[in-house]
Amino acid sequence: MADRPRLRGPPDDRSPVELLTFGVVNLDKPPGPSSHQVSGWLRDSVAETLAERGADAMLEQAAHAGTLDPKVTGCLPLMLGEATRLAQVFLEGSKEYIAVLECHAPVPADVESVVAEFEGPIYQKPPRKSAVSRRLRVREIYDLEVLEADDRQVLLRIRCESGTYVRKLCHDLGLALGTGGHMGHLRRSATTPFDDSDLHSTSDFLDALAFWIEDDDPDPLFEVVDPAERILEDIPSITIAENAAREVANGAPVYAPGVLAVDDGIRQGDLVACYTPNKAAVCLGEFVGNADADRGVVVSLERVLV
Repeated sequence: MADRPRLRGPPDDRSPVELLTFGVVNLDKPPGPSSHQVSGWLRDSVAETLAERGADAMLEQAAHAGTLDPKVTGCLPLMLGEATRLAQVFLEGSKEYIAVLECHAPVPADVESVVAEFEGPIYQKPPRKSAVSRRLRVREIYDLEVLEADDRQVLLRIRCESGTYVRKLCHDLGLALGTGGHMGHLRRSATTPFDDSDLHSTSDFLDALAFWIEDDDPDPLFEVVDPAERILEDIPSITIAENAAREVANGAPVYAPGVLAVDDGIRQGDLVACYTPNKAAVCLGEFVGNADADRGVVVSLERVLV
């Protein structure tokens, strides 16, 4: 008889090894290296740490949530190990930035009213250096606020749809203001569901790994690394029975008899996260059925997490 799939325990009871292979760090990206470089350095550091501790588990991959240019700083959630399967969740949420618009002439008096015109859907074409196709596309600007204006600089807070090019937005704002302009300093203050209220530096993370190796003290790791379930905070949830979770681990969809509870307001086609009763994530999927039915598929699988 095949071995039964091992389900994860409650998120708050994870060991350091379990956190480092299914966890997330709300990283404060420093200026200089690319997002890819930061992700690679920290992945290698975790892999070396696990090897030094003699852990059975290995870390083969890590991924960041939303690329930041080398000079840009701020919120860069880093997914470790199997948490990388949750990368698509960050495409669902919004981003928030603090940006300096460098105008090429004194800022006009009507700057706030001009900036306000850019709230809502806007057209953007990715820059030539972008890794994506340079086709015109629509992105939503949810909120665009002038925090301060002085001489030739405007400090902006921008809350926008994932995939918005802030550099292009600043260029277009400069044209609308009649001064011309370009993006100066940029910092990402939030990428849903993470924000800058609990960021950790790369040094914080590396120090936490060192404390675990050298002093056998995992407490700093528990402060820096969160269970991967934190990524799913804003995704509608469905609780399923453990036997249903084991079927999901073997590739089966979620059937109605295995559903224990469903968040209010879930609609057909929604992206949902399924959990065992102990709050451990099992899968991401599309809500396709009726949770009150006696039979049939309720959730079709997109990512299995166990």
